[in-house]
Amino acid sequence: MLWRLRVYFREMYPLGRSLFVGYLLCFELYFLTLLTNGRSGFHVGAAEVTVGFTLFAFLLNLRIADDFKDYRSDLELFPDRPLPSGRTRKSDLVWVLVVLDTVVVGLNVVVVRNHVFFALLVAYGVLMSFWFFQRYRIQRSLVLALVTHNPVQLVMNAYVISFACARYDVPLVGWNNLLILCTLYFPGLIWEIARKVRAPEDETEYVTYSKLFGVRQPVLFILGVMLLDLVTSSILAYQLYPWAVCTVVAAYAWLVWRCVRFVRNPRRGRLVDQIVVYEFVAEGSMTLFIAGRLLGLGVA
Repeated sequence: MLWRLRVYFREMYPLGRSLFVGYLLCFELYFLTLLTNGRSGFHVGAAEVTVGFTLFAFLLNLRIADDFKDYRSDLELFPDRPLPSGRTRKSDLVWVLVVLDTVVVGLNVVVVRNHVFFALLVAYGVLMSFWFFQRYRIQRSLVLALVTHNPVQLVMNAYVISFACARYDVPLVGWNNLLILCTLYFPGLIWEIARKVRAPEDETEYVTYSKLFGVRQPVLFILGVMLLDLVTSSILAYQLYPWAVCTVVAAYAWLVWRCVRFVRNPRRGRLVDQIVVYEFVAEGSMTLFIAGRLLGLGVA
């Protein structure tokens, strides 16, 4: 079983990288909430470590749930993946979920104690696993699947923000918290769109946004979402360092240029690769701004 799980994690959910992403998202939300609400003197303890691990575990739950839900279609469209190919068994992943979720629930109840928002996170994840009891409708519609499933990122963000607010007595309802909730949701949304936009020559039986709407419309949607992200990120970045807005604007300008190139010639490269570069620069810059403030570098 361990060898089969190793195959699965290597190909579908690399543990080292996924753990890093979980903690990066956690602490970006956590410190951004505290810094923009004027809190200082905080520290990282067992509760913070548990919250980051919870995001990692929750994303793994979603990955496994998707593989279970799409098993039949993957047999035709992606037969080489670990589960449909038989290199990993469903029973192996069930054991992972049982052990992992038991640990996560116990730690959240005993250590974190953010019960309401943790319950909301779990409930949303369970509903997603069952297609919100509308499998026939949602599975047949790419747009409906996006509308019902993608907002899970908002729930994850709210889980971390609410934890930070409760731990340091920060009002949960506030302008800055709303901006943080949204600006760290937008990247996940556009990545989900971009990975299903392809050049006409690359289309297969797999349903994509470009097959439904063409190349231009999904790209315009991405640019529109990221224009909102430009506004929210600029407001937050300005509170850390006023000059940081220049980095946000430059990253968006680069994204516009790459998207225009893609629309003119989709064969020049995958759109999702451009989005990954953009998000790496944008999120990496915000992380550096946060680190700078934590270290007391510069004047905000």
